Amino acid sequence: MHIHILGICGTFMGGVAQLAAASGHKVTGCDANVYPPMSDQLEAAGIVLTEGFDAAQTSLKPDVFVIGNAVSRGNPLLEAILDQGLAYVSGPQWLAENILQGRWVLGVAGTHGKTTTASMLAFILERAGLNPGFLIGGVPMDFGVSARLGKTPLFVIEADEYDTAFCDKRSKFIHYRPRTVILNNLEFDHADIFADLASIETQFHHLVRTLPATGRIIANAREESLKRVLARGCWTPVDWFNGWKGGWRAQGDDADGSLVIHDENDYEIGRALWELTGAHNRANACAALLAARHVGVSLADGLAFLSEFKNVKRRMEVRGEAGGVTVYDDFAHHPTAISTTLDGLRRKVGPVARIIAVLEPRSNTMKMGTMKDLLPQSLRLADQVFCYCGNLGWDAQAALAPLGAHQSCHDDLASLVAAVAAEARPGDHVVVMSNGGFGGIHQKLLNALAML
Repeated sequence: MHIHILGICGTFMGGVAQLAAASGHKVTGCDANVYPPMSDQLEAAGIVLTEGFDAAQTSLKPDVFVIGNAVSRGNPLLEAILDQGLAYVSGPQWLAENILQGRWVLGVAGTHGKTTTASMLAFILERAGLNPGFLIGGVPMDFGVSARLGKTPLFVIEADEYDTAFCDKRSKFIHYRPRTVILNNLEFDHADIFADLASIETQFHHLVRTLPATGRIIANAREESLKRVLARGCWTPVDWFNGWKGGWRAQGDDADGSLVIHDENDYEIGRALWELTGAHNRANACAALLAARHVGVSLADGLAFLSEFKNVKRRMEVRGEAGGVTVYDDFAHHPTAISTTLDGLRRKVGPVARIIAVLEPRSNTMKMGTMKDLLPQSLRLADQVFCYCGNLGWDAQAALAPLGAHQSCHDDLASLVAAVAAEARPGDHVVVMSNGGFGGIHQKLLNALAML
């Protein structure tokens, strides 16, 4: 089959492309911006790329056009496909029908932590010799790629609640039909497509309705939203984790890197030392261990494997050190994720070391200003906050005013870099938080710090 993918350089669609090529399909694709690192991965897989969405690409005559959810009505190639009555399908539907069909799918859903938890789960299964396939919305450092076909029926997928395509406004995860699913958490997000939390809960309930009675749900006991989802109907056994009392839970200490797992009766089943920080990552680990247990990996083995886990690129990834200042890259862009990221780092570096937060509110939800009032509280553990507000439609200076003199806003990247470099001093930790490339600010900061 020849498929031509619209929006091929996105993490998800690029993963679909690589899985399709590995399955023997002829794959071509296009995107508005074709550039590394995704373009390098795709070209290495033998995939021919076209820059732009020129309608002339219909002359390629593929068997089907696969449409990414970043492609909207008005796109010239999409309009030509519709006008000519050509065959098309969404990325998640093509994936479900051609890659996931007949496999044991382990889905990882939730507002936060999907990429890290899915990476942990895939790593545990890999170290257990189960050679899973996977499609993850980031690049696990232990694998070096975001997607792999695998050699067994097991397939780990990051189950995203964002909508499927221009023609299908259901959440992407509805297509995956997992047998094992992690429901990590559920908060309001994606204000561009969801009116409120209740509408997202409905999509999660639709996901729950697709699970078989022989499957397993791993659910976060601290999330009232998930309890509401399951109360609407559940036909699958549930393992609760991360509860205040009862249920499976993880503890540990960021200062010494310990990770301790307790069972439903509060009995300690094992402990390990690992590189990750934060209570959120310990909860992620607990969920991944329980999901792996459902396919036969013992908790003791899984815990031992996690001591070797290297995390995911852009999840508190150390990008370098200059002038005695450590610069991190993190994907946090929702207030809850910002708060947990800073909390984990604070516990690791102690109360004396200074933390400088550099934030780009780049997601659609953040650009709309829906959660701007939550930002000051989420940034409270940072000693100084710098915000890039060049693309915002709301007043970042006013929103961050509760932080007083500990914050400053900049609408020019060069001035932002200069201000951070002038503020930083040896021993500081600079955390850059954005769900985009942020103009290559990490290296620019390191260069500026090296010159001081």
